[in-house]
Amino acid sequence: MVTSHWTAAPAQAASLRRRGAVLERAILDAALEQLSTVGWNGLTMEGVAAGAQTGKAAVYRRWSSKEDLVADALQAALPQLEEAPDLGSVREDLLALCLQARDAMFSRPGSALRSVIHECDSMQAERFHSVIIEGLVEPTIKLLHEVIIRGVERGEVRPDAANGYVYDAIPAMMMYRAKVCVSEWPDRDIEEMIDQLMLPLLRPEGA
Repeated sequence: MVTSHWTAAPAQAASLRRRGAVLERAILDAALEQLSTVGWNGLTMEGVAAGAQTGKAAVYRRWSSKEDLVADALQAALPQLEEAPDLGSVREDLLALCLQARDAMFSRPGSALRSVIHECDSMQAERFHSVIIEGLVEPTIKLLHEVIIRGVERGEVRPDAANGYVYDAIPAMMMYRAKVCVSEWPDRDIEEMIDQLMLPLLRPEGA
């Protein structure tokens, strides 16, 4: 009928005007919205297309599976950990860095990533392993390395503490407590981890 024709036209025209990166961003945003409302099991390519106000074919041209689409949506939205804090002491630097990592873990995309992994079967979850490693773990370890090396140079950290086991300690503890103990890492818990675990682990002998 005439009414429905004219009502549909603006939405169709708006959809046709979006191309390239603009349309891809809309699709990724729609996927993240679907994850937050219906979860992994409820997310469909059709639902994402509807949320992005585009056709299903436009989604499938870019992503052949919902695993690939969701992985890209989460990776694009995760907060970036790019610069190591430099606040004058290894304790304050570690505290600031851990707060950044905690905020990334419990951001909207970080929480969505954890919920996806809980809902997926083991084969599906493997697809998101690289998102965790590349999006959260590796950037955190890189910045921990910078903080600890700076502490060595200031004499706050013993030189042999700059090793892979020490760098793994904070990410491993934070992921274990978040997953197994269902901790949301309040500020006080992060301070206690630094004071009771990391500083004794890093401190020079006799200090």
